[in-house]
Amino acid sequence: MNGSEEKDKRIVKSAELETVCGITSKLPANALPEFAFAGKSNVGKSSLINCMLERKSLARTSQTPGKTQTINYYLIDKSLYFVDLPGYGYAKVSQTLREKWSKMTQKYLSGSKVLKLAFLLIDIRHEPGAGDKSMYEWFKKSGLEVIVVATKLDKLSRNEAAKQLSLISKTLGIKSSSGIIIPFSSKTRAGREELWKLIDSKLN
Repeated sequence: MNGSEEKDKRIVKSAELETVCGITSKLPANALPEFAFAGKSNVGKSSLINCMLERKSLARTSQTPGKTQTINYYLIDKSLYFVDLPGYGYAKVSQTLREKWSKMTQKYLSGSKVLKLAFLLIDIRHEPGAGDKSMYEWFKKSGLEVIVVATKLDKLSRNEAAKQLSLISKTLGIKSSSGIIIPFSSKTRAGREELWKLIDSKLN
């Protein structure tokens, strides 16, 4: 890391899991700005959150998809929240449970008064699936500003990544003038500062 990168690095002084909401829970009416993270099960949401917060295991990672079955609120520097939404597309649960998770997510997205940005995580190695496309359209129709984050960048070469980013843009119908895709790797930290700049721009 060179001097300018070190100077621009976003430092997180405090981070804690403040609230966990299940299917029957009442969602908190927070006053501080919220930033939501959504994505298919096993897309790397927990790893991204840990990387963003520079914490090893605040958000629990798992080799088993579908680990996040709740809405988790992380209080950051006592000034904003990261909101981790339940992963979708996990096949090993009942349709009824998947529908309940979906309704819980809808309830949050339609009810939050302080949601500033929504981040949709997509595995850069794969073409966006039906769930990804539905979530992206859902965000857009709700009037939310949505940033697509292409995770697991370290798994591909530069040329492969460029091709996949183009495919993701085409599949989701993202135009360069109206949407943003940020390549991200929790291992190399690529994309971390870019995401933080977007978040911080909504706090000013």
